Amino acid sequence: MLIGELEKLTNTPARSLRYYEAQGLIEPRRLANGYRAYDDYLVDRVLQIRGLIDSGIPTRIIKQMLPCLDKPRTIVVEDADPELLALLARERDQMTTRIDCLTRNRDAIDNYMEAVAQATSERPTVGAA
Repeated sequence: MLIGELEKLTNTPARSLRYYEAQGLIEPRRLANGYRAYDDYLVDRVLQIRGLIDSGIPTRIIKQMLPCLDKPRTIVVEDADPELLALLARERDQMTTRIDCLTRNRDAIDNYMEAVAQATSERPTVGAA
């Protein structure tokens, strides 16, 4: 697929896709005319990359994590950098905090919606005798 199709399928601007390529996060093939051709598996890869970036993980860390995103997963532990592991632990803890906050907010919205639904179902209808 061409960059425009990947852009639509992942809701990721072409500029970001080219940035991911420059950072070594994705690698499209080049067609004879020089256009980028993206394989289907890159749809999931781009969505994973976006999710990690949205979680606050920098692209240099994502690049090191890429083997763990592949299927089958390839996890390299021989040269694990202690600083990287500490950074990942901090990022994981920050994600957990955000997840907890999002869960509380979701539950509050659910409670509000239930209260509104209950209140509106208890109101008498206009013209009822």
